[in-house]
Amino acid sequence: MVASPEATVNSVNSDLAISVEHLRMDYGSHRAVNDLSFQVRRGEIYALLGPNGAGKTTTVEILEGHRRRTAGGVRVLGVDPARGGRRWRQRVGIVLQSGGLDAELTVGELVRLYGGFYAHPRDVAQTIDRVGLADKCRARARTLSGGQLRRLDLALALVGDPELVFLDEPTTGFDPTARRSAWEMIDELSTNGTTVLLTSHYLDEVQRLADRVGVLSGGQLIAESTPSALGRRDVAETVISFQPWDTVSVPVSLPDGPWGPPQRHGDRLVLHTVQPTEALFALTSWALRQRRDLRSLTVTRPSLEDVYLQLTDDATVRSGAGDAH
Repeated sequence: MVASPEATVNSVNSDLAISVEHLRMDYGSHRAVNDLSFQVRRGEIYALLGPNGAGKTTTVEILEGHRRRTAGGVRVLGVDPARGGRRWRQRVGIVLQSGGLDAELTVGELVRLYGGFYAHPRDVAQTIDRVGLADKCRARARTLSGGQLRRLDLALALVGDPELVFLDEPTTGFDPTARRSAWEMIDELSTNGTTVLLTSHYLDEVQRLADRVGVLSGGQLIAESTPSALGRRDVAETVISFQPWDTVSVPVSLPDGPWGPPQRHGDRLVLHTVQPTEALFALTSWALRQRRDLRSLTVTRPSLEDVYLQLTDDATVRSGAGDAH
């Protein structure tokens, strides 16, 4: 039996946690979000990136149901967030950039209080332990450090066992150990089917967590891909460098290989190639024949940060929107 077009559409939509079509948001004469469209699949970790003023916060607030849009279509878990009621809100967890908590309540009291808003909350003690605050369960919120408050925010977002979590700069103020622990927890959420929309200025965090990345500039989506392929960085030129044993000149015995003219940077020899595997094989085979080492050998490609900065800089130049907010 051939599925009807309507059934096909419903099946496709059921795979989406977030659908944004031609979203627009105006503040008077200023257009903060301009014809923005993107989708987030269920169980996916999607990172929304962009410089300050790119429209990230406005977009996320619309998706959370905290701000009404000027135009465009939005569906979050199949519901227009502008009309989302209590049942819909129970399916969503939110970590804001900053929030207001009753400073006199303890960590345990706050997590228990928020858990009471949901029909099927997580276990309070397990939630507190999972964010690394087990030893602060009886501590009042006012006594927590900035990083500990962010962990508490994360616990409050997760205690309702949501289908979708909005994480707005979730690890700001975390020390490296706490950040790694948070990453493991976010990974676990995705593994268990929870969808995550993440905003972060830590590009190593995005590289580590995100399945896909969308980059905003001037309220528009300027690039979207996996972290490894964003801006075609997966096929970008690779730089190979090492310290040659001939420290006076470029070795004349350098073998033929898939690279351009060698360059000298200080005491290092630098080669550029789009075929790194073949280039490394040629170089290492040559060094072995010479009974030499390729000292301080490094192989680098453009980082996610490099690509992100290039994308946003190019977009600013093209649009002349250097003063966008």
